[in-house]
Amino acid sequence: MIKIWRAVVGLLAVAGLALLAPASPAQAASLQEVTGFGANPTNLRMHLYVPDRLAANPALLVAVHYCTGTGPAFYSGTEFASLADQYGFIVIYPSATRSGQCFDVSTPGALTHNSTSDPAGIVSMVRYVQQRYSTDVNRTFVTGASSGAMMTNVLLGDYPDVFAAGSAFMGVPFGCFATTDGSMWNSTCSSGQLIKTPQAWGDLVRAAYPGYTGRRPRMQVMHGTTDSTLQYPNFGEEIKQWTNVLGVSQTPALTDTPQSGWTRTRYGSSAVQAPVEGISVAGVGHNLPLSGMARLAIAFFGLDSSTPPTTPPPTTPPPTTPPPTTPPPTTGGTCKVTSTVQAWNTGLTAQLTIANTGTTAINGWSLGFTLAAGQTITSGWNATYTPTSGQVTARNASYNGTIAPGASVSIGFQANHTGNNAAPSGYALNGTACSTA
Repeated sequence: MIKIWRAVVGLLAVAGLALLAPASPAQAASLQEVTGFGANPTNLRMHLYVPDRLAANPALLVAVHYCTGTGPAFYSGTEFASLADQYGFIVIYPSATRSGQCFDVSTPGALTHNSTSDPAGIVSMVRYVQQRYSTDVNRTFVTGASSGAMMTNVLLGDYPDVFAAGSAFMGVPFGCFATTDGSMWNSTCSSGQLIKTPQAWGDLVRAAYPGYTGRRPRMQVMHGTTDSTLQYPNFGEEIKQWTNVLGVSQTPALTDTPQSGWTRTRYGSSAVQAPVEGISVAGVGHNLPLSGMARLAIAFFGLDSSTPPTTPPPTTPPPTTPPPTTPPPTTGGTCKVTSTVQAWNTGLTAQLTIANTGTTAINGWSLGFTLAAGQTITSGWNATYTPTSGQVTARNASYNGTIAPGASVSIGFQANHTGNNAAPSGYALNGTACSTA
């Protein structure tokens, strides 16, 4: 969240979005914008991904971006679309349009079943797709990172009648960010200092929809232990909240290690689709989802056991170019980097879009650039960054190593600064200098 929200995490918007008239369904296997989808009090934008091969009575996933991000950026920067190709479900990517591009998880109008803010627009998107594509209304899910993770908590609290489960990457409990002073930033919450009993957290959720007695959605939460934007105590508070809402013990039914440094706990059941699941990642900051985490979310939702399409979908993501390891990295032509910096006090976020302006694919990439004096990277997304100051190299993640001709990838980082909040300079992709926009 930027400026008045006083913290940020995000990606740059992807340019060149197609506009889809509301009378036509989204074209298969490409991201399409949908307009006129229903009540939309805060003028959110909607993008929709419908894979080539849909499962019968398909499931629906809402994937919600971070601050300064967009739906298209979350589409290109995460694995959910390729998983939709594999398992035949549909994905909605909402976009916030207010300054800072964060979702409203703070105002009274956002924290109620009869929402007058962003949750209402997102639910309109859901109902539009449910009706237009005959999706299984009992298999509607939501996931998101940072601001999107907070919105995941809010949507499960506001609309338990709509969503079957959620997966929140680096979020906070429902109601934690609530404000009444016109601000959308709650420093007590973000710093992990808002501590409540499980009952008190649960009561906040129940108060969002008074009188509701139906099923409650399951919840999966993931958080890095060194998160300095939405600090790690929020992870435990989320678990307290949702175990209380779902009426299960706070004592784990299972504890294991799905990957080195990851600790997974399940509550109420040891099954993959337990009522509540938490994944704590040691030594990681505000930098989720990591590679493989989207697949864990899909498994928690049960989407990896969906009835497969009549014609089997590909078992790997659809790009026809070789994976990053073969052939060796090539630039395949020229490149252009667009940068946007959002700064506050002693911090900033930089969003970089790397465009392949050549005629052949880039297979595996590293972007070199120089940080302004006094800047130090504290966390990043969609790339690994070494070192954290001076001359930095950003290397592709496992899922975005190929950049087709005319395509782009978006990456970004959060940094501390000592007064110089200038954008990076001297971009070079695989050793070839890039132009700047």
